Amino acid sequence: MSAQYPLFVKRDIDGFFGLFIDNVVQLLLILGLCSGLCGMTGENASLLFRYIFPGAAVSILLGNLFYAWQAHRLAAKENRSDVTALPYGINTPSLLVFVFFVMLPVYLDTKSAVDAWKMGLIACLGSGIIELLGALFAGTIRKHTPRAALLSTLAGIAIGFIAMTFTLQIFHKPLIAMAPLGLILIALFAPTRFPLGLPGGLVAVLVGTVTAWALTLFTSWVPSAPAWITGNTMSTAAISEQFDRIGLYLPVFVGGQIFDVLKDWSNWFGFLSVIIPMGLFNIIGSMQNIESAEAGGDSFATGPSMAVNGIGTIIAALFGSCFPTTIYIGHPGWKELGSRAGYSSLNGVVITLLCFSGLIGLASAIVPIEAGVAIVLWIGIIITAQSFQATPDNHSPAVAIGLFPAIAAWGATVMAGAFLAVQGTTMQELLTANSSTEVNGFLLEGLLSLERGYIFTCMILSALAANLIDRKFLSAAVWSLIAAILTFAGLMHAFQLQGNIVDYWLIGQEPEKTALKFSATGIAIGYLAISGICLGFHLWAKPSKIDDVYAEIE
Repeated sequence: MSAQYPLFVKRDIDGFFGLFIDNVVQLLLILGLCSGLCGMTGENASLLFRYIFPGAAVSILLGNLFYAWQAHRLAAKENRSDVTALPYGINTPSLLVFVFFVMLPVYLDTKSAVDAWKMGLIACLGSGIIELLGALFAGTIRKHTPRAALLSTLAGIAIGFIAMTFTLQIFHKPLIAMAPLGLILIALFAPTRFPLGLPGGLVAVLVGTVTAWALTLFTSWVPSAPAWITGNTMSTAAISEQFDRIGLYLPVFVGGQIFDVLKDWSNWFGFLSVIIPMGLFNIIGSMQNIESAEAGGDSFATGPSMAVNGIGTIIAALFGSCFPTTIYIGHPGWKELGSRAGYSSLNGVVITLLCFSGLIGLASAIVPIEAGVAIVLWIGIIITAQSFQATPDNHSPAVAIGLFPAIAAWGATVMAGAFLAVQGTTMQELLTANSSTEVNGFLLEGLLSLERGYIFTCMILSALAANLIDRKFLSAAVWSLIAAILTFAGLMHAFQLQGNIVDYWLIGQEPEKTALKFSATGIAIGYLAISGICLGFHLWAKPSKIDDVYAEIE
């Protein structure tokens, strides 16, 4: 191990808070969704604290330690002290999809939280196997994909699912979050030494936490305080409730229970239409994050990085978690923070201790999420900036076009959440009643179509544009053909909508009879047309003719 690359540096504390908060948000999301939708309350809450959280912790710990070790290896190999480990944690898109499209349907059908949990284990295991197999060919895909195509997808996700989401949280509880935001902006945009040399992230979290509890104390003295104050307070009752959860929850191997479900293929075969697309999305997403790390100066081997990613998800399932883990978006942000490998190791250890002890809920009851979201917002800003800075200047339009599907996906997610939260008209009823599908100026059907398979769409549109900028018409034709094939297969654009639940409509899949169905055949034909046009220009446009055309334009 290189003496120049210590196990821990001071700026790892900032990185730890950012990654830790992100992981805690996912764990709290699991707690809320599984208890609220899948019956994991009362006695069934043990499924969360006895199996799901410890299983997730095992995966998070092993993954974080591996990526920290990998950073040390790279630092020693290249004799550098500025290598930043790949961030790693629970996969948010898979979390949401597996709850709504695997576990919830099973629970509604069987009224059994245990059955819903077991089917979630199958989904997680399947995703891990697909990711592990993806490690075999991901390097080849990276080699033949323009950097703009890989980074623009991450930028679109960063703008919507990271930057916008956490910005809304900041302005939702400004009394808690605005001061930490100011501290983070000072610490990172205008690097300045804080009193006692404390890391800016630590100071921000402390200020946000103290402010939240000071406001809580104030409202207890002034019951008539206005809503803009009371809306920023904490709950002492939540702390008391979480104390009851404290205990020792060591991981339990559940491979036998998984095998019992797998023996009857009719139980799980229908869920492959959910598991396969999510597994493929996770392959692409992890590959893009590795490319992002290389653009930031840290070149990690694709195969081992993605193999451990898949193995981590498999281990999570074997020890009781229904939710895949993955290489996180945001490496350049943590690198800009000054974090190295220690932030990754520390995150794995702390998350594990909290999950094994049942303290995860207590920690969230004491420290408001809003106190640290500014750090994660910073990560989103850096990812977006990197997508333009690390690509050739003339490829900037290619980066821009790749942003749109991810932003549409964020918009569709917000819209779907609003429909799910209120009673009344569903998205299906709205689209069925309105033949033009245009509501208040927005084409809802188009929004949902662009959201389906958006990771593929982002990458393909950006790759198509980058190749056209470089006048590589044949490569552009190939990317358009890939888009057509994926669209015909149902991995892009096609969907079925039942109530407020949007699901894939894969080729050969029998859709729900009562669902509103959108066939993307027309879009697939459109991609074929673009492919044909690009191929035509490849055959016609010899270099001399293209040069003549450009000369005339100039």
